[in-house]
This record gives sequence, structure tokens and C-alpha cells, in this order.
Amino acid sequence: ANIKSAGKKKFSKAEQLQLQKEKEERRLKEEEEARVQAEQEEAERLEKERIEQEQREKLEAKDRERRESELAELLSLEQKFFSAEQWKTDYRAHAKWEHYLSCDGNPDPTVLREINTFMSLWREDQNKDIQLVMEKGEQVLNLIEKLRFLLLDTPPNEITEKETVQYQESILELQNLLHQKYNGATQHLLKTANMYEDSDTGNMQIVIKDKNVTFCIWANLKKKTRFKNIVFCDVQHGFDLPKSLAVSRVAVRILHTHYDHLSPLWLQCQSVPKLEVLDSKELTQHSKDNVEEPEEEEKKATEESSILAEEETRSDGRKSAIISCKENGNSISDDRNETPEEETEKKSEVLDIPSQVQDPLIQEEINEKEEVITDENIVDLQQFVPVGGVYHIDALQLPPEVRQIKDWSMVELLDVGLEAYPYPSEEAEDATLTPLQITVRLSDNVIYFEDPVIARWDPAGQQWRTDGISNVMYETQEKSITFETDAFYTVTLLQHAHLNMPYQAWELQPMGMDEALLTVTTVFATIQIQIKGNQCMLSSVVVEEKDVLSHITGKWLSPVHLRAVLKKAGVNIFPEEYSHKYVSVNKKAPLAEVRAYQQMALLASAFAFAWSKWNVEAGQEQVVFKVSEHLKADSVKEWSLYMFNGQKAQKLKITETSEAFSEELEEGSEFHSTLYHMLKDFASKEAIDKVETAGFLFIDVVYQLLLATRVLTYS
Repeated sequence: ANIKSAGKKKFSKAEQLQLQKEKEERRLKEEEEARVQAEQEEAERLEKERIEQEQREKLEAKDRERRESELAELLSLEQKFFSAEQWKTDYRAHAKWEHYLSCDGNPDPTVLREINTFMSLWREDQNKDIQLVMEKGEQVLNLIEKLRFLLLDTPPNEITEKETVQYQESILELQNLLHQKYNGATQHLLKTANMYEDSDTGNMQIVIKDKNVTFCIWANLKKKTRFKNIVFCDVQHGFDLPKSLAVSRVAVRILHTHYDHLSPLWLQCQSVPKLEVLDSKELTQHSKDNVEEPEEEEKKATEESSILAEEETRSDGRKSAIISCKENGNSISDDRNETPEEETEKKSEVLDIPSQVQDPLIQEEINEKEEVITDENIVDLQQFVPVGGVYHIDALQLPPEVRQIKDWSMVELLDVGLEAYPYPSEEAEDATLTPLQITVRLSDNVIYFEDPVIARWDPAGQQWRTDGISNVMYETQEKSITFETDAFYTVTLLQHAHLNMPYQAWELQPMGMDEALLTVTTVFATIQIQIKGNQCMLSSVVVEEKDVLSHITGKWLSPVHLRAVLKKAGVNIFPEEYSHKYVSVNKKAPLAEVRAYQQMALLASAFAFAWSKWNVEAGQEQVVFKVSEHLKADSVKEWSLYMFNGQKAQKLKITETSEAFSEELEEGSEFHSTLYHMLKDFASKEAIDKVETAGFLFIDVVYQLLLATRVLTYS
């Protein structure tokens, strides 16, 4: 009985109802309290939003009121861009006059009469001494580079369509003449092959080189099958001679040109960003004009044994490239009737958008009309780029031997030029054909971030192809590559053009009066470019904590020259207008991107700018980057985040370490129509003084480099 009484107490029905009632009352009370609290919180939120909205509207109204005066102040600073353009125009004219006065014996490549006379005289010159040809070749290469940089660096209003075509044709004629002279010098050497006999083998084996070209020539004088593996020790190029050639009168030449004159001209004459005033109508017209395809000229590939005949084929194909380049290069609408005042007003209201930074929609329209490469063996030279020059590998027929009869040297004269040795011969069957094994040592003056792709030149199609090449072996330590081919080809080593994009980070910081340092960090390398006055210099390229490419660092160049030098060395941090097809880009509206570059350049003498992870989160219409006043090179940077859409700038409350992106304004900050006025709110007087006194040439170089690297989109 006692145990039972200690059990659970039973509630009566009335007590259970009472408990249930109390529980329900508590629930209702809690719900009411929660509802009241929620209403109160909602009211507080709405009130906060109302206050914030009112405050934002006040700030936006304030921004609108002073917009006109801020744009006028900015326009005053932007006159420095026009001053830079005028200075460059005057400099080009002065350089032309200086060349005229110098009378140094070099022709002016822009004067058709002078360049034609120069080429005619060299064609008629029968001196085929290889050293003299190489010396003259360096002069020719310098003339080609002058013309190429003129095409790249001259604004459209300073060069006519006729001049553009003339320069391109002169480039092609100089290139073809140079290669013909190389062939003539080779033939001259082969006629005196006995003078270069190797003491061990009795065959001719010679290496002649300078900074532009390397000749490796071997001639089979003894025709003995045991000498099949040939290595040019000086340069470590070599080949395995097929058995059928080991007993033939044949010579093999590996001509390594440290430049590329074969790749289509349209790729070589791509323009770099320039400061051009284009309105939206002109921009659209430019894009439409650029996609008009030139009429394709029918080409017939004739099989000629003469290498010189092959050069003619190459020349014809190149000339068709000129037409394409000409039609694409002159499509920018040009309104030259505006007064300076109207042009200046237009500059303050309308953005000049270079073709590299076109609107994504326009780019998509262009892409749809582009010709798609369907043959997987054809190299897309927008995706891949030749690095390290071109290797012309030829089998050549030995000219008749010189015979000594008493005191006379007698030789049969054949007026056929340098002749190719047919290999494989027409009688040879595929089953019995022995592949050629070629080894080339990679140039020390370039860098390959990945194993290079080998391609052969197709003279008939005027393109690089990857078929016909097999069993490729890349030796990283020895810096050599061995491969097999089914014939003697001209080959090149290709690298992905965009493997250093997108960038992992970037930073632009002042280093002194009219001095700055641009650092671009990629997956493979860290590139530092120093800017001073009207020039820039590659300060360093660091790969795996080692400095590389020391032969091109420490040299002051123009931005256009620096771009060319870096790309030639295998380091490409300069997107083209088609690069978005091969890189995952952070698309930005042209208005925001280009105006940001312009105003960053104007401020670069006193403020550091850098990459922010929030730029990806900000959407297409706005760019986000870090900014810090930076008056001394060794001072610690205090970064703040700023957002800019081309027409409105604001300082953000978030930091780089915040958990989420927010457009909320920094407390105590306001909206401004320009980045300059936004930073002015928080800057010292010394910083603003430096901005206002910065040299226009320095500002222009900073702008050119920012526009060339497109750090806000490709990082």
C-alpha cells in the first residue's frame, strides 16, 4: 500500500482542464509577445531603411548638385591625356626630321622611294658572304621593326589607308628579300663545302650565328651510312639521317630565326589600346566593320623543288593578309570636323572605348560572325602563340663540286638557285618510309611555362598545323625537344597565349615623383613593371622564386615596345579583344572599366591601387578595388575599398576580410561623380598637390599599361 501511494499522482478532470487552459494562455501570451517584438523590429528596420534612404537621397542630390563642377575639375585634369597625345605627335614628327638630318645611310622605311632603292640595291648585290648577309639582315630586321611599331603606335588620324598598306607591303618585301638572301648565302656555303669538312667524319658541318639567326648546315660529302646521327655541338640542334639519305648527295640545313615572319600578318598588326574619342554610334559601327570578311583569294599550291619558289608562294599568301589587315584596320569612324571645344566637351560626357574593351553584347555579335576553325590540326593563332622563333629544316641538293685541274678550280654553273632535295621521294612507299628524328634546343631568351606544342608550316594554306609530327619528347632540364616527322618541315614551338590569365592579383603603387610600379601576379609568374616619365621598364619576372629573362630586364622602353618584348619572350599579360573566348573573365561594363583606368592613372602619383576579391561580386556595371594614399615608397599601406561605375564613386564600409559583399557606404562618406573627388575627401593636401602636378607623360604611360593589361577584368 505504501509503494502504491508513492506512485504518480493522478489529476482530476477539472485539474487537467485547468492545466491545459494555463498552457494555452502561456502560448498565446508568448505568441503575442513575439508578434509585438516582430512588429517592433520590423518598424525599426523600416525606420532605419527610411532614414538610410533619406540620407542616400540627400547624398545623391548633393552629388547631382556638384556633378557639373566636379566633371569640370576632372576635365581640367584630363587635359593631360590630350597633352600627352600632342607630345607624341610632335615627337614622331621630330624623330622623322632627326632621321632626315642624320644622313646615316639607313633608308627611311616610311618613304617608298628610299625603301625601294634600298631593296633594289641589295637584290643586285651579288656578295653572298654569310657574315655580310647576316649584318645586312640585322639592318633589314630593324627596318621591319620600325614599320611594325609605326603601324601599332600611330593614331588613325596620323596615318592614311594608303600609308598603312604601303608599310605592310614593305614589311613583306623586306621579309622575303631577307630569306632569299639567306638562301643565297646557304648556296654559296654549299659550293665551298670542302672548306668546312669535319676532321672526324669528312662531312661538312658548320654553325654560324648572331643574335637574330642561327645557321646549322651539314653536307653529306663522304656518303657513309655510319654517320647518321648528326649533332651541332655549339647549339645542340641535331637530326637522325634516314638510311636512304645517308648515301645521297644531300645537305641538311636547320635555319633558326629568332623571330617569326610566317604567322599571318593580321595577328602581327593587331593594334594596342589607344586614347580615341568614340561615341556609342561610332563604337557600334567600328565593331560591324571589323567583322566584314574580305573576299578570299583563290590560292593554288604548286609543287616546286626550289625553295626560292616556295618563298614566292609564301609572299603571295602574305599579301592576301595585308588586304585583310587593311580592311579591318580602317573601319573606325572618324569625325574630324569638330572644334576643339566640342571635342573636349564630348570627352567629358562620352567614354572613349578601345576595341579591346568593347561591350560584351557587341563582342558576342562579332563572335557569331567569326569563321570557326573546323580542322583540329590547324593551329588557332588566337589561342596559341609561337615562342622562340622559327626552325626552317630543309633537305637541300648539293651543288656541283669544285674540281681542281692543275692551277684551275672548275665548277659547273647552274642557274637554278637553292634546290630542295625531294624527301620522301615520289617512288617511296609509306610502309618503307623512315621518319625523320629532329632535336632542337630551346632558346635561353624565352620561357615556356608548359610543355610546348610543335607545329609545322603549311605554305599552301598559310597556316601552322600539328599533323605530320609524332613521338614528341620534351626534356625540361636539357631545354630540348625531340620529335619525328614524315618530311622536312619548317616548325615552331607554340605556347597557350593565355596561360598567365586570369591574374591572381595586381597592384599599382607610386615610387616617387612621376614614378610607379605595376605588379601583376599570375599562376606561373610575378611580373613587375617600373614606370618613369614617358617610359617603362621590366623590373623583374619571378618564376618559382627565381628571376628569369634577365636579358630584357632593366631596359627603358615605350609601353608598345615593352608589350612586344614580353610577348616575344613568352610572357603574355596583354589580353586581345578575342581573349575572353579563352579565359574565364570577370566581365565589366566598358564605361566603368576604362574610366577607372583613366582616373587611376590620374591619381597614380599619390595613391596605390590593388586587386580586391569583391570585384567579382560587384556585378558587371561596377568595379571594386583597394586604394591607399601612398606618398613614400616604404610606407605601410592602409587599404580602403572603393566602388566605381564610371559615373559615381563611393567608399565601402566592408573590408577585404568581411564575410559578405555589401554596397553600404562607409560612415561619414558621400557619393562623388569622380574617383578623384571621392579620394579627395580622405586625402592629405600633399597627396592632392602631387596629383595636380603629376606629369602628363607619366599619366599616359600608366593609363596605357592599365588598358593593355586590363587588370579589372582579367583578374
